[in-house]
Amino acid sequence: MKKLDEVDLRILTLLYQNADITNKELAAQIGIAPSTCLERVKRLKQNGVIKNAFIDVNLKTIGGNIEAIAAIRLQPYNKEVVNQLRDDLLQLPEILSMYHMGGSYDYFIHMSLRDSEHLRNFVFEAITSRDEVTTVETSLIFEHSRSGVLPNFEDDN
Repeated sequence: MKKLDEVDLRILTLLYQNADITNKELAAQIGIAPSTCLERVKRLKQNGVIKNAFIDVNLKTIGGNIEAIAAIRLQPYNKEVVNQLRDDLLQLPEILSMYHMGGSYDYFIHMSLRDSEHLRNFVFEAITSRDEVTTVETSLIFEHSRSGVLPNFEDDN
């Protein structure tokens, strides 16, 4: 893939801040034709630079009153066990995201649940009941914030 130019980086920056922006608005803010902008966004998607676009749902409005992170250790630890846990848990509506980690824990799991009883039952039934799970440490999330700033990895040299 060729290196991203300044226009591509501006497109990414604006989409990172607001994935819901219309193509017409995006093109106007960058100063290019809407057709050019649309083709560039398509190319960024085809090249895997843009993987997906998401909406940020206020989970409390749909009953998700508690968010938590569960840190999990697995034994045995192998590709099959890691992938199976991921595939199984991602099917559950309580799971928002999963992070396969290096370090003391094998997975961090971000969850949203109705209340503390739902959290307790979910952890017991969906996580600690699995034979490969040896340790679970659950922490409540008081606030979740996401940066609107796209990281810049360009060389300044």
